[in-house]
Amino acid sequence: MYKYLSLVNELEKMIQTNQYEAGAKLPSIRDLSEQYQCSMNTVIKAFQKLERQDMVFAIPQSGYYVVQKKFDVIKKNKNQELNFVSTAPNWSEFPYLDFQHSLNKAIDTYRQELFNYGTPRGLPSLIKVVHKQLATYQIFTNQENIFITSGVQQALAILNALPFPNNKNKILVEQPSYHLFIEHLQVYKIPAIGISRTANGIDLVELEHIFRDEDVKFFYTMPRFHNPLGTSYSQKEKIEIVKLAAKYDVYIVEDDYLADYEENSKVDPLYAYDTNGKVIYLKSYSKIMFPGLRVGVVVLPKDLVEKFQQYKKIADIDSSMISQAALEIDIKSGMFEQHKRKIRSRYLSRAKLLYESLEKYSNENLDIEKIKIPSSLCMHAHIVLHKNINSNQLLRNLKKQGVLIELAKANYLETFQQINILKLNVSSVDESKIEEGVKRIVKEINNASRKKF
Repeated sequence: MYKYLSLVNELEKMIQTNQYEAGAKLPSIRDLSEQYQCSMNTVIKAFQKLERQDMVFAIPQSGYYVVQKKFDVIKKNKNQELNFVSTAPNWSEFPYLDFQHSLNKAIDTYRQELFNYGTPRGLPSLIKVVHKQLATYQIFTNQENIFITSGVQQALAILNALPFPNNKNKILVEQPSYHLFIEHLQVYKIPAIGISRTANGIDLVELEHIFRDEDVKFFYTMPRFHNPLGTSYSQKEKIEIVKLAAKYDVYIVEDDYLADYEENSKVDPLYAYDTNGKVIYLKSYSKIMFPGLRVGVVVLPKDLVEKFQQYKKIADIDSSMISQAALEIDIKSGMFEQHKRKIRSRYLSRAKLLYESLEKYSNENLDIEKIKIPSSLCMHAHIVLHKNINSNQLLRNLKKQGVLIELAKANYLETFQQINILKLNVSSVDESKIEEGVKRIVKEINNASRKKF
């Protein structure tokens, strides 16, 4: 990372944590240069970036001061809804001015390419950048195996449609799982079967039976930060799943949609354990950037590349060139990495509050499955309710109290037996309100538990 970006991160952190309060004067350029052992030009560049982000402002002959943010001034309504449903990134966390700069530069740099159709594989210069970036996630592959898609959703639709070399037809899906993938399978009447996944993981004996006895084309899984459970597979489980896939000629579609939020550098994806070309790796930028970017990455085994390219070309010729070009510039400039570190830190703080609150307010008298704290914390969590609790009434009661929450009904195949799961997500919940929201939820579950009989 560039030296000035490191300084930006430091100053931004101190501003966000109120070490420098709104209106406060920041240290002089000379003082910061000496403190961080860098040139005064580096400090000036850092200040200019913070100024573009509307975090500081300059007063001639005086210095730089912290901006009073609008969302710091406006006092939030105490009765504001606590939304534990939304999984979208918090819009106020995104550096709009930085990305606007990337967009403008992309238009200027690629003005000729924008007036021509691209390639189904994606913008070659972005693939080159992504290839290098993927290595930091322990995804080592050739550039020829990488495709850029219009979001991971498009990649999943193509994989559902194209024939695989194993000549099998059924899709195996964890239950519960990503609701839009479930919906796609059911709308298009694609043969699908489920396997139960809980806070304790997956039954590997059952998985082997299904791989052996059923006509499984591929197994769709979220090994890391599962949606909606919030849990991750252990290394042992990952290794065994990959072994079983190779043994029974089953492909694995690994949806690593929250890879950018991983704190433990020693945690590897399934792809890292695959030596037989059975794992298809999917990466999304929607959660770390914003959904409207519509850029996803697919890493394919060699035997699927040609067929995937054919289906991708038919689907949309190429994905948005302007989005691809802007993302490339954002990554190459170091702005993506800066944003990732900042947002990961803030979301981890929210995740800790979520699980600490669940531990604090859960008790042995609460008639729900014991909440298991994952080794790597996620913005997702879940509560398994007693089957006799009137869950719809529970949701209505919580809504009256300003707490929005939902059940995992849409996360199950219609043919699979559903568990009464309450989903929690803190992506959009004000950090100061997380504990209060969990307290209300647990209290209402307690009330419902006493009424269930």
